[in-house]
Amino acid sequence: MGAITHALRITGSMTWQITWALILGFTLSAIIQAVVHKSTIGRLLGDDRPRTLAVASLLGAASSSCSYAAVALARSLFRKGANFTAATAFAFGSTNLVLELGVILWLLMGWQFTAAEFVGGPVMIVVLALLFRRFMKPALLREAREQADRGVAGSMEGHAAMDMAVAGDGSFWRRLLSRAGFTSVSHVFVMEWAAILRDLVIGLFIAGAIAAWVPDSFWEHFFLSGHPVLSGLWGPLIGPVVAVISFVCSIGNVPLALVLWKGGISFGGVTAFIFADLLILPILNIYKKYYGKRMAWFMLWTFFIAMAGAGYVVELLFNAFGWVPERGGTTVMTEGVTWNYTTWLNIVFLVLALVLVVRFLRTGGRAMLRMMGGGPTDHESMEHSGH
Repeated sequence: MGAITHALRITGSMTWQITWALILGFTLSAIIQAVVHKSTIGRLLGDDRPRTLAVASLLGAASSSCSYAAVALARSLFRKGANFTAATAFAFGSTNLVLELGVILWLLMGWQFTAAEFVGGPVMIVVLALLFRRFMKPALLREAREQADRGVAGSMEGHAAMDMAVAGDGSFWRRLLSRAGFTSVSHVFVMEWAAILRDLVIGLFIAGAIAAWVPDSFWEHFFLSGHPVLSGLWGPLIGPVVAVISFVCSIGNVPLALVLWKGGISFGGVTAFIFADLLILPILNIYKKYYGKRMAWFMLWTFFIAMAGAGYVVELLFNAFGWVPERGGTTVMTEGVTWNYTTWLNIVFLVLALVLVVRFLRTGGRAMLRMMGGGPTDHESMEHSGH
């Protein structure tokens, strides 16, 4: 019981530490999604030119941070005519360049990890685009499109099909501050939480258990932390492997990343681990359903190379500039709730979350939650204009 209590204390402390930042990140994401229609995104992703990939990455960064929803939406965009590479860049941006991920990384691990995410993310997308252009054959792409057009449902398919942006003309602020804008923000906010909650909870519990029960000596040997050169080479390779078998994706893998960093994984290794949320086993199975077995294998090895490669670039670059933080400066929290700035921020943002949840429930939100995990509706997207 003492060991279990210790693990739960760590889990609770990490949860309390990041609550306000999560609410802030998802609120800002909801505001952006409330005024940008998914049909607009699809029209901008028709090729794999550098400018298009940059736009895809930025649009992804403004979208959902749920890995399952990002994968489903990328398939939806591909079916509607988006270039496969651009749709994949959108998914990468959606899971690795979102604001809430950067905020949580900064809060739990330090600004260096946030910087590594936003430096390594574009590197990863560039490497992936080059691999796709060099090795993805037209026959493989045709096979993937035929499989995609069959519309086999996967996790969060209904969520990806929904478009809750405000309809109509007018300025950004006019649409956002309208009753329809308030409703749209509340709907996106709650649906995003529903999408990531499972992975976030699992990630927090896994991180708490590992931090409490696995001795540091195990990680030090596993990550070769006593050999700086070998550790730097090993980290970006083993980081994605740990991610694949952890079953935790999206923001849920940040608490585990903190534990791995404290355990001795290299800076580039922990970065590659965070990048690899699109390679966990359940999502690999979804790729197989969406695009067929051959394309799923192709995505596995190209994604792995891109993620590990970005980890190496981050490792070399941040070491060169002296930006790699001291390992002892990052701690896994174990303290409880105290009256400090975190508590006051949590109170303020929990009130904001409550306001948005009440608005969601009063404007048909329960029906949307029921449709969230299912396949697309009869319409390819649900236009939501508010109440």
